[in-house]
Amino acid sequence: MAGQIDARLAELGIEIPEAAAPVANYVGYVISGKTIYVSGQVTIKDGAFHYQGKLGDSISIDEGVAAARLCGINVISQLKAACGGDLDKIKQVIRLGGYVNSTPDFGDQPKVINGASDLMVEVFGDKGRHCRAAVSAGSLPFGVAVEVEATAELE
Repeated sequence: MAGQIDARLAELGIEIPEAAAPVANYVGYVISGKTIYVSGQVTIKDGAFHYQGKLGDSISIDEGVAAARLCGINVISQLKAACGGDLDKIKQVIRLGGYVNSTPDFGDQPKVINGASDLMVEVFGDKGRHCRAAVSAGSLPFGVAVEVEATAELE
């Protein structure tokens, strides 16, 4: 039987992929006590990188928002793996860290990371409200436009 969060995802038309395997010497998430720490998730979908480039140059704000949303979907996939497939075990999304591959003069990082923040609230409701950072990065792995990490609490 699908849980409330799975039902909400279906209602929103969002498919959560299998959690992506790490591309270097780290793990996708770590659980310490009741806290889940999710490694930075990039704009990978169906095995390919999307939204490669810099905000303020080749990537528009709307594309950046979509990139952050895709990172958020990948964060949720790691949370799902950490919960043994049951996202209803998430008590609270605590924090997101958002990194935006941008030019030195680009200042709309918060607008971009709203793509991931809005997704967390859409999916988890009040449990998705979180604190966060939205910062510029001179470059990101594989030239992606956005990377998002997360911290969440288990029931």
